[in-house]
Amino acid sequence: MKRVGMLATLLATAWLAGCEGEPPPSESAGFAGLGQEAGDFAQARRGIPLRFPEDHGAHPDYRIEWWYLTANLTDAGGEPLGLQWTLFRQALTPPHERPAPGPWAADQLWMAHMAVSRGDTHRVAERFARGHTRQDDGQAGTRAEPFRAWIDQWQLASRLEADATSGGDTFAELALTAHQDDEHGGFGYDLTLTAEGPLVLHGEAGFSQKAANGEGSLYYSQPFWRIEGEVTLDGETREVSGRGWLDREWSSQLLDERQQGWDWFSLHFDDGHRLMAFQLRGGGEDGGDYRSGTWIGPDGEPTALAPNEIDMTPLDTRRVAGRELPTRWRLEIPRAGIDLIVEAPHAERWMDTSVPYWEGEVVARGADDGERHGVGYLEMTGY
Repeated sequence: MKRVGMLATLLATAWLAGCEGEPPPSESAGFAGLGQEAGDFAQARRGIPLRFPEDHGAHPDYRIEWWYLTANLTDAGGEPLGLQWTLFRQALTPPHERPAPGPWAADQLWMAHMAVSRGDTHRVAERFARGHTRQDDGQAGTRAEPFRAWIDQWQLASRLEADATSGGDTFAELALTAHQDDEHGGFGYDLTLTAEGPLVLHGEAGFSQKAANGEGSLYYSQPFWRIEGEVTLDGETREVSGRGWLDREWSSQLLDERQQGWDWFSLHFDDGHRLMAFQLRGGGEDGGDYRSGTWIGPDGEPTALAPNEIDMTPLDTRRVAGRELPTRWRLEIPRAGIDLIVEAPHAERWMDTSVPYWEGEVVARGADDGERHGVGYLEMTGY
């Protein structure tokens, strides 16, 4: 599913854009308002075909959308680092109510997060911008071909030209650049991303159900990024390499109004498999949790996992930012031969952003023998 909650925050910050939007959604409309009814916006549903490269760009007829990258990296000495870069879009008005372009007109609000982690150090930054559907350029936005997603000088952009040599899709080679000054000497990254496998559609041909009553999103990933470049943390720059995972998701009513948070895993296994699995707390059958996931072969072939095929059990908690958070889990998926202990080596990964949440690197080990099977990311909201 990945990670969305902060999107609704843009409604509450509409005043930053100098325009009027809908009032912030109530707390009863699910976590961060993501259970708010779709109204006159388009809504994700089964049977909507995904098309590329068009779907790499924005879908302004839908209320919420994001481009979400996480990466597990190591430096030349083998020390692990983690990073996140995310661009969120929030439509303020349905398509038929959008204002004509003007110097203060805005029907789209944008938010971006970036983070760099190493050991107990975790640096976070957040930015906001406004935009208009009919603008070709501006402070923030996206373009499908050649691909580009940006806010100010933070950007994820294609390294390919949109011509016959790119095969009609410039999403396969990207460059990520983002830097933030702070009192510690600054942090950021300059990285190249090369896809070594295909895009993966989740759920039913890209429709990812999020609740027993049928709410959901259109959702695909690129989980096969090879990443190389430089990461700066507290003013020190290191050469790094590793693996990344990028999620693309859009909807207008993502959640059931009863759902107040989620736990989401993306894992890269040492044997070449990948796994995306999540549970939404509430909204399942008989009021229980709702689970879903995708088991991905080394060749990119996806196998959709039903709610009753995934068991997630929190084993231990750590106190972070005044909250007890489950940073050690048992993850069981018998169909895929999975029985793992997934643990965060460092608990200090609190994202103190407009809607706060926890997100950080994890290591997956065999539940029986303790041998390492892979690495990845865990996101937890609503705690």
